[in-house]
Amino acid sequence: MSLSNSQASPSIQICRIMRPDDANIVGNVHGGTILKMIEEAGCIIGTRHCNTQKGDRCVAALARVERTDFLYPMFIGEVAHVSAEITYTSKHSVEVQVTVLSENIVTGAKKVTNKATLWYVPLSLQNVDKTIEVPPIEYSRPEQEDLGQKRYEAQKLERLETKERNGEVITHVSLSEPYTVGFSQSSLIHLIGPSDCTLLGFVHGGVTMKLMDEVAGIVAARHCKTNIVTASVDAINFHRKIKKGCVITVSGRMTFTSNKSMEIEVFVDADPLVEADKGKYRAVTAFFTYISLDKDNKPLPVPPLKLNDEEEQKRFEEGKARYLQNKAKRLADKERQP
Repeated sequence: MSLSNSQASPSIQICRIMRPDDANIVGNVHGGTILKMIEEAGCIIGTRHCNTQKGDRCVAALARVERTDFLYPMFIGEVAHVSAEITYTSKHSVEVQVTVLSENIVTGAKKVTNKATLWYVPLSLQNVDKTIEVPPIEYSRPEQEDLGQKRYEAQKLERLETKERNGEVITHVSLSEPYTVGFSQSSLIHLIGPSDCTLLGFVHGGVTMKLMDEVAGIVAARHCKTNIVTASVDAINFHRKIKKGCVITVSGRMTFTSNKSMEIEVFVDADPLVEADKGKYRAVTAFFTYISLDKDNKPLPVPPLKLNDEEEQKRFEEGKARYLQNKAKRLADKERQP
């Protein structure tokens, strides 16, 4: 691990070889494993930066992950190089941009597999409900701060909009017909223990994201019965902290299929065992996109999703709109490249 501790754009890099328990049965590294490493790097650099000033000691808590694309698959035996850099600070939040590079240590080949943007909020070690002010960073150019401010305002607005529409609960529907929403939807229940948590006793964002990816992967595999890999993750919003001792239910359902991709909506609901009077609450939400692969890791056609009611049709149309929007953005980005 290397670290640049200068005030201007602090950066860090962590490396780890991918092992069999990081991957699926075919050898493709789980998207959740990569997401967990991304969050670990962001948490380290965010926490270190926020503790460079005098006052309360703190831990950087993950608040949001912007859309993350999985550009290439990573395999067992390759080394993941995760580089994180602080690119913007507001009064109470830190923007961290992360790049993941895969290295084949036999051939020396390297590829950029992921780029992600994460937002952290520093919380006091003395009082988990107290937010600490963030030390500013120095920008090499004035426009860097202006662009960062625009990104900050945009993510803040989107988080509020997402939080308002997240009251729905996924109820299990027992349907035997393949390719329906009810046939593939899945849930995972997990007790949050000490090893899942930060020094403040709430769960690491990377732990939650890894579980979300596992559930989304189960949904995708049930739908197409092939090898599947994470293609992208839309913004992951962390609405409320999940504390040690909570039981979380991670639920996923298919919302949209194109010819070669599947969109899965994933919710994380927390149930406090110790403070049961507070009741269950929606903690995290996201959309995962998966693709189906053949034995040579080439994309396969995805079976169309069968819709059974108006709600499923509505979610399908919303997913289609996101799919077309993201496709148009990828094409625009490709055209801008030299």
